[in-house]
Amino acid sequence: MIKGRSPGRIAHTAGGNGSERVLILASFVNRVGNGLFNTASALYFTLVVDLPAVQVGAALTVAGLIGLLAGIPGGHLADRRGPRTIMMLALTVQAVAMSALVLVESWAALTVIATVDRLAAAAGGAAWGALVVRVGTDRPALFRAKLRTYVNLGVVLGTVGAGFAVAANTRTAYIVLILGNAASFALCALLLFLLPNYRALAAPSQQRRWIALTDRPFVTFTALYGAMGLQYPTVSLLLPIWISEHTAAPRWTVAAVSAINAGVCVLLQTRIGSRIETPRDGGKAFRTAGLLFLLSCPMMALTAHAPVWVAAGLVVAAIFVHSLGEIWESSAGFALGFGLAPDHAQGQYQGLLGLGFSAGQALAPAILTTVVLGLGTAGWLLLGAFFAAVGAVGPSLERWGTRTRSRQGAAAAEPSGEPGKAHA
Repeated sequence: MIKGRSPGRIAHTAGGNGSERVLILASFVNRVGNGLFNTASALYFTLVVDLPAVQVGAALTVAGLIGLLAGIPGGHLADRRGPRTIMMLALTVQAVAMSALVLVESWAALTVIATVDRLAAAAGGAAWGALVVRVGTDRPALFRAKLRTYVNLGVVLGTVGAGFAVAANTRTAYIVLILGNAASFALCALLLFLLPNYRALAAPSQQRRWIALTDRPFVTFTALYGAMGLQYPTVSLLLPIWISEHTAAPRWTVAAVSAINAGVCVLLQTRIGSRIETPRDGGKAFRTAGLLFLLSCPMMALTAHAPVWVAAGLVVAAIFVHSLGEIWESSAGFALGFGLAPDHAQGQYQGLLGLGFSAGQALAPAILTTVVLGLGTAGWLLLGAFFAAVGAVGPSLERWGTRTRSRQGAAAAEPSGEPGKAHA
């Protein structure tokens, strides 16, 4: 951990009320663990366990696809049993599954354990979304912006820590990373004990059980959010390949891409995201994100036609603009994802949104490497136009969703019982 950034210091500088600080700290701890594990997991299974890379990829793909099934049911459980309870249960399962990975010696064992982990992650992610809504009630946009800032910082610190293990390249070093991630899940679960045990909110009578799946504006937003999510692997996968294979830019620019992206998001997320509060703000922010990606993608394409130092400068400028787009996109996702969902069904809605995002991330490598790399400069221009077109739908989608939510509210019968309140 970086000097001066103890968990207590993180909680203090995060500000907000006590519950907000607890959730920010818990999320930060969890993401440090993710950064430790994600950076070196593939190397552990291929170099230490000695599994073929194809088998490792297949195991993780199977686990990821099966894990998608748990998001909506897990979110529904969070709505009915309380988001803190379901999230803590999911984190406990992940801690056990992560610890069990050090015992893996075969493809079958890796597949089973990774599948359990992904099922728990999907359910926990939906519960986390519902918990964010219940905790961040004073200034929700500011809270969510701070939350994402510290989440990004946690991943960066974890990734730096993983670099030492990769440099050591020993079984012990990799096992420390895996168990460190397991410990982060356990600590995150323990920290959630400090939050109120938010009870379920009463749903309107005669409401369909799987309301999120019948909410056409939100289903449409889920598809668009998943499509806009291609911007993440554009930075982590597509641009590094493009730089190394199609430009004269120095090799250090590949590392600079990740560093600049993380730095911009950490430094500017709160400043920009705190201003995007309402669904209407979110619709406009979604459009702004698309326009920023429309600007960054041609800049990335031009790097293939520039001399060494011009190409390096273009890479730096392009990733800065793209990172601004990421901040606007993530802030729009918060404002629309939470704002268009009814309070009593936030878990279910966040589970659906997570399903759409994960599906987009699963398809992204094939789309980006075949279409964009296959077409070269034209592929980058097409990608930028695609982002702009998706983002342009944001304002009209928000109006559609708001109208639908207003009609549902007017037509809903009085719910039975009193709305749930938080208790210690």
